Amino acid sequence: MRITVRPNDSLWYYSQLFNIPLPLLLAANPHLSAVSLQIGQQINIPGYETASYTIQVHDSFWKISKQQQIPLDQLLLLNTASIADNLQPGQSIASPVRVQHAIVTDVTEYSYAKMQADIDKLIEVYPFIQKNVIGQTVLGKEIIELQFGTGARKKHINGAFHANEWITTPVIMQFANQYALALTNQQPINGLDMLPYFSQNTLSLVPMVNADGVDLVLFGAEAAGDKQESVLEINQGNQDFSDWKANINGVDLNNQFPALWEIDAARKPDSPQPRDFPDYAPLTEPESIAMAELAQQQPFDIMNAFHTQGQEFYWGIQRLEPAASYVIADEYERVSGYKSVQYVDSFSGYKDWFIQEFRHPGFTVELGLGVNPLPISQFDEIYADTLGIMLATLYM
Repeated sequence: MRITVRPNDSLWYYSQLFNIPLPLLLAANPHLSAVSLQIGQQINIPGYETASYTIQVHDSFWKISKQQQIPLDQLLLLNTASIADNLQPGQSIASPVRVQHAIVTDVTEYSYAKMQADIDKLIEVYPFIQKNVIGQTVLGKEIIELQFGTGARKKHINGAFHANEWITTPVIMQFANQYALALTNQQPINGLDMLPYFSQNTLSLVPMVNADGVDLVLFGAEAAGDKQESVLEINQGNQDFSDWKANINGVDLNNQFPALWEIDAARKPDSPQPRDFPDYAPLTEPESIAMAELAQQQPFDIMNAFHTQGQEFYWGIQRLEPAASYVIADEYERVSGYKSVQYVDSFSGYKDWFIQEFRHPGFTVELGLGVNPLPISQFDEIYADTLGIMLATLYM
């Protein structure tokens, strides 16, 4: 929701009037000076939408504010002085509505288009969320990063490196929604006040690394565009792509990173496949390149890559993991019930490269249990388990 600055207004006053913490107002309006606002400037008020109200006989702004339990000055800010001085029956005015409901609600068949629509709505309501395009997929879809917070501690969570593990995307998106809702309504999550974590951290979320692959799994070969013949050939003519993990080129993006890549390449398929093919060299695919560049631009203090399935997480490679990883792993295990596994006989993943490159804590988290793609009926349980890990990422 947007309002227009009047004489003698301030961000502090708007914070009090709309009951929105000042740090959120500042983050939602990075183009403004908190010290001196200019008359006529547009201000984003996060956590609000506007509704249309039709003037009735004998209505006044004072009467409407009492009926709708809205502070009078909220109504005046949303409507020009000329309207306020001359209300007419049948006339429409704008009324502020605090958002207290979830935006991310439909997690079934969570496609790239569905994610895009949810992101657009989240940013509209919560303009303190920063959207960055960090690259493009093979088919030209934007690889989107969402950022929350203004703090020096940089944390990261990503999902859907693997196409048929797309349930990880709505898990991240629902957390983004819950986090924003908790901030603007000043409500705790699992007993935690979220505003300090917003101020202390910059949280980076890439909900869908492999958008081409996700749509292929959900909608079949037609989603591959001019790669339709190619994916059918790789899939041996099978129209069912539910086992597909790779990107649209048949390259497994989580086998693409230069961390003992040669070891994995020697024991993995040597041609494009629905899964496990690491390509003929590391970092050849645009999706894996984008994720590597993201980490290089802002080396995260903690990195989490969400996968499925196993209800466990991996956090070591060749004893390169720092001492902090042991403490974080213990906390992740406590809050999620997932099994902590330090080493597995698998390399060349994003977690492996991240630890090797930066010596910071990195985790591959295997959500849920069963056969991929996991049924959406598991979503609530998966989200409840994973919420503890996402919160711990902020407070560790």
